[in-house]
Amino acid sequence: MSPTRLVPLLEQFDWACERLTARMTGPVMDSGDGSRTGVGPMRDEEYFWEPVPDCWSVRRRADGPGRHATSLAGAGDWGRDAAPHPHPSPPPFTTPAWRLSHLSEMLFLRADHTVGTHRLTRDDHPVSTSAAEAVAAFGTGAKAWRNALLNIDDPALDTVGRCTYPHGSDAEEPFLDIVWWVNQEVLHHGAVIGLLRDLYRAKAPSGPAGT
Repeated sequence: MSPTRLVPLLEQFDWACERLTARMTGPVMDSGDGSRTGVGPMRDEEYFWEPVPDCWSVRRRADGPGRHATSLAGAGDWGRDAAPHPHPSPPPFTTPAWRLSHLSEMLFLRADHTVGTHRLTRDDHPVSTSAAEAVAAFGTGAKAWRNALLNIDDPALDTVGRCTYPHGSDAEEPFLDIVWWVNQEVLHHGAVIGLLRDLYRAKAPSGPAGT
């Protein structure tokens, strides 16, 4: 049984992932008030859509990183635009492809650095090259992170550095704070992906994101 303090965070995580997945795949999504709104699946042209110039996205490695990026993170022939700290200011606008890649990698790697090998890096995680692959990768990452949480007991929630994920403050934070932060990442990026879907539909009313 999960520790009492973890239960509401697990429920929030499950609901956030369920809503985001439905928002990307359809055929319906929960609008938040209990009503079910029709939505079409995200297609590749929408996945890669750059609403403004110089977006960060995922790209063929042979093409090199986008503007203001210095590298392409990830494994395989594609990578996600990246740069070392300090990041460009103002931050580049990011596509649905970038945000989904970031979420999937973050979830899968944090799971590994909690209950796995504690060795995986960004360069070990493949970057999806299509909307369908990206949605599936998000589901895999979300499942891995949730399974990692099911092995956590109450004392572990207060353990500083319980997760050794190298790209955040995990080594300095109680594990409960990391669980809370992962939820915020899913909620934040999920909301932006939903907004980008709305903007794409408004740009092309009869396009792939049409309801």
